[in-house]
Amino acid sequence: MNPVLQPRYEWKTLPWKQIQRRVFKLQKRIYRASCCGNVKAVHKLQRLLLKAWSARCLAVRRVTQDNAGKKTAGIDGVASLSPTARLRLVASLKLGIKAAPARRVWIPKPGSAEQRPLGILTMHDRALQALVKLALEPEWEAKFEPGSYGFRPGRSAHDALQAIYLSLTHAPKYVLDADLWQCFNRINQTALLHKLHTFPALRRQIKRWLQAGVIDQEGFSSTDAGTQQGGVISPLLCNVALHGLETVLKQQIPTKAAKLTVVRFADDFVVLHQDRQVIQQCQQQIAQWLQPMGLELKPSKTRLCHTLTQLDGRSGFDFLGFEVRQYPVGQTHSKQGFKTLIKPSQTAIQRHLQQLRDLVNHHKAAPQAALIRQLNPVIWGWSAYYAAVCSKELYQRVDWSVWQKLWSWARRRHPNKSRGWVAHKYWRRTQGRRVFASVSNQLRLHRDYPIRRHIKVKGVKTPFDGDWLYWSTRLGEHPDTPRRVARLLKQQRGKCAVCGLYFQMESLLEIDHIIPKALGGKDEFQNWQLLHRHCHDVKSAVDGSHPSHR
Repeated sequence: MNPVLQPRYEWKTLPWKQIQRRVFKLQKRIYRASCCGNVKAVHKLQRLLLKAWSARCLAVRRVTQDNAGKKTAGIDGVASLSPTARLRLVASLKLGIKAAPARRVWIPKPGSAEQRPLGILTMHDRALQALVKLALEPEWEAKFEPGSYGFRPGRSAHDALQAIYLSLTHAPKYVLDADLWQCFNRINQTALLHKLHTFPALRRQIKRWLQAGVIDQEGFSSTDAGTQQGGVISPLLCNVALHGLETVLKQQIPTKAAKLTVVRFADDFVVLHQDRQVIQQCQQQIAQWLQPMGLELKPSKTRLCHTLTQLDGRSGFDFLGFEVRQYPVGQTHSKQGFKTLIKPSQTAIQRHLQQLRDLVNHHKAAPQAALIRQLNPVIWGWSAYYAAVCSKELYQRVDWSVWQKLWSWARRRHPNKSRGWVAHKYWRRTQGRRVFASVSNQLRLHRDYPIRRHIKVKGVKTPFDGDWLYWSTRLGEHPDTPRRVARLLKQQRGKCAVCGLYFQMESLLEIDHIIPKALGGKDEFQNWQLLHRHCHDVKSAVDGSHPSHR
């Protein structure tokens, strides 16, 4: 009997621990079969996973509970499904259903006046794409090149930066800093489907999504090229489209391939080599290789540079919001005569400061505590992203800029008061220094975030290889991991306190109060535990700390 139809099964009582284990066992088998090149076994196991009730439950949970955009509706207006509706969605997931058009919205592109089209799918298509991703991702994780870091489980921008740093340790190099022109919107769909090389039923379903079209204020528009930005499987399809770039470059330059480094993060990539002619040859080869996929290099964001010597008035390059550059030094500092530094780029710094200015300006009449609540997540998130590079001195300069803006904010509120009175009202002495603080909370400074060097992921390691000791340890060392989360990960040995499963790199973690604060629990380390977001929802419904979850 289908478990969904059994009365004893409710969404919050589903055996999630067993469900996740069953799905992972199938994914690991798909990964191993793909590593061996056994295409027939891969397709057989993928069909089995797509029909599995456990996989369908996990896919629905990811888009209705774990995903940050779970309350955003597509063209059908469906969002925030109830537990009963989630079970109905689980029962309805299968291949062969016609895809609905996406609802297109335009979002601003950071650092540019351009806007980026975002396609919001219906909840059914999102869940079905999540299910398909569960089946496709292990197959392609066994194939992807080691220089690919974007939108892959267990890999991040910090791994890409560390790969660049290791390549520049022994010698300065020429760099092809490249970007693709509207990659998601221009991918040749026929070439992509041919490259996927999957079984017919899954190929037809993916083709339906690619050609479903979009609906915006101007009406319906067809999509004859590209894949929807915002789709669950779109990042994976983008990586599939660009797979093979590193291999073809090293095959075209066989005599010097050992010194060639290719680092790609989605559609942004860099090629590094000591010979300028090799870099120029690589640019030509890349342009030719991209043509069958319908892609081309973006001239305004593609440049040839050198990490140490100035070309066109500048040395170094920007990549993923970081500036990578080498500086000449004396022999007492380095035997090579240079040092390699990775810092936040000037564009990223100015964008961050502007965001903080806007927040302060928009809260001119707000209470101090409300302003602090708005500023802290922005400051702490930005600090966490750049804490793995040379940022200590920069954090102090940024904090000074923030102080100047906050001082103007405070003085404007009390123009007739003295400087000492204003300082005493809004700044409090904490641990030997004055901090912008209210009675209930205080501002988090950039320089308070610890600088921690990032350790690059090993070779072609992937979470599907089953080495959970490596991956659970690595999760706590990631620069984006807050300090108290890292402490809890170490204490819990990488496992969720409720379900007992190891946390994965893509897991959404939340800190829970063992005894809820509403029931008298204290906000201290002894009363904290780390849970999956969905496990946190279940616990909150049981202990009554959130009545809305009952």
